[in-house]
Amino acid sequence: MSDDLFTTLPSGIRICYRIDGAANGRPLVLIAGLGLDLTSWPKPFVDGLVRAGFRVIRLDNRDVGQSTHVATPPPSRRRQLTAKSAAEDYDLGDMAEDVVGLLDALHLGRVDLVGMSLGGMIAQTIAARNPTRVRSLTSIFSTTGDRRVGQPATSTILRMARRGPRTREEYGQRHVATMRRIGSKTFAPDDVLELEWALSSWERGGGRARGAGVARQIGAIFKSGDRTGELRNISAPTLIIHGDKDVMVNPTGGAATARAISGSVHHTIAGMGHHIAPDLVPQLLTMIVEHTSIDQKPGVDA
Repeated sequence: MSDDLFTTLPSGIRICYRIDGAANGRPLVLIAGLGLDLTSWPKPFVDGLVRAGFRVIRLDNRDVGQSTHVATPPPSRRRQLTAKSAAEDYDLGDMAEDVVGLLDALHLGRVDLVGMSLGGMIAQTIAARNPTRVRSLTSIFSTTGDRRVGQPATSTILRMARRGPRTREEYGQRHVATMRRIGSKTFAPDDVLELEWALSSWERGGGRARGAGVARQIGAIFKSGDRTGELRNISAPTLIIHGDKDVMVNPTGGAATARAISGSVHHTIAGMGHHIAPDLVPQLLTMIVEHTSIDQKPGVDA
């Protein structure tokens, strides 16, 4: 796999990214979810996209991994539980501009976008505001920001509201437990791989300081509010993927996203939770490669 590369945007945000695949491959950008860095995309998934002819660009969103961790105060647990935003919070539009700024730095025009969870929200925002930069959009277990849909289970909210881990080992144990909770029995996470990723991510993300960044990312979601109206501006061929066992983003979020984006293809995977498990990788690769390779038929709900 590739090494970390860096670019500093005009905004002052430094973005860490990696590129895999041939220089003449079709550019595809992977945008990770809440608190996840660029290494969270499974290696077989990235390798499969490269074999399909893509030049894969992955990035650390602001406030995770090796990208800039901003200096504004993070939302308190109370604000997180009540979904209250503050003037100093950045929003999904700011995170979308980070991605577009990276595309500019790499001299890339139109790209295929694939985002999961928070990354799906960021990808949606890019597609809505920068239609000439997006060849296709794939939004995986994400939502619209409408608080009537896509809400996490109460048990998931309570789990997220706990105090942050204080050691690398505690973070690793919590991550494995969380993946068991938000994953599924049908497509089970690999505990060994998840622990290995968590321990490495703790170091890449600044240890205990990573908790503040995750809180600020949550604040970005709240500050952006209901984006349903904006999503209606998306013209790129769009694939919506969601699992029917998702306890982090209820499947109603995927359905609402599909309703908002005209002509989108909505695919519900039976037994899938809020996690890209090893056994899901071949199916997701097939769906994404087909989606980016054929003309889209409007109004398809698989």
